[in-house]
Amino acid sequence: MNGAISVWRHPKPVGAKGLCVGAGCDLSVPARRSKRLARRIQAHARRHRLPHEVWTSPLRRCADVGRWLRQWGWHHHVDAALSELDFGRWDGQPWADIPKAEIDAWVQDFATARPGGGESLEDLLKRVATCSPGPMVVSHGGWMLARRWADEHPGQTPIADQWPTPPAYGERWCLTPGTS
Repeated sequence: MNGAISVWRHPKPVGAKGLCVGAGCDLSVPARRSKRLARRIQAHARRHRLPHEVWTSPLRRCADVGRWLRQWGWHHHVDAALSELDFGRWDGQPWADIPKAEIDAWVQDFATARPGGGESLEDLLKRVATCSPGPMVVSHGGWMLARRWADEHPGQTPIADQWPTPPAYGERWCLTPGTS
């Protein structure tokens, strides 16, 4: 795959609707959803003759997929660098309960503000730039967006209205460094 990585967004977690869900919010995923995504990853590896290795975030919504694959003989690597953005005190809170002034301040200073006192987007971009997983990964929408941004817009600082839409749950992106 020539340096490219296939990254799947984790399956839809239980209880996420309306919540700010980041690195500090470890929601579960129904076993059947994790198993279904693991089967899709297994089929992808077979089609493309890839090694039976997967890298996941340590959060359950990703790691559970890796655990299924491990049960089927795969090597499962857990890497905290694949985690979602840390939203600090916002994590797990309903978006409706987060003061609008705080969200507006984040949008105004999108790259360097620390939403909820957590991690800045600039920090996430640095983290994804130094992360070197194998060719198959299960991660989070924010991580995937940051990795795509870093690959397609090297050295550019994002602003809120340029930030792309996150992938759907279970969606696969093929990310290739330097594809601007």
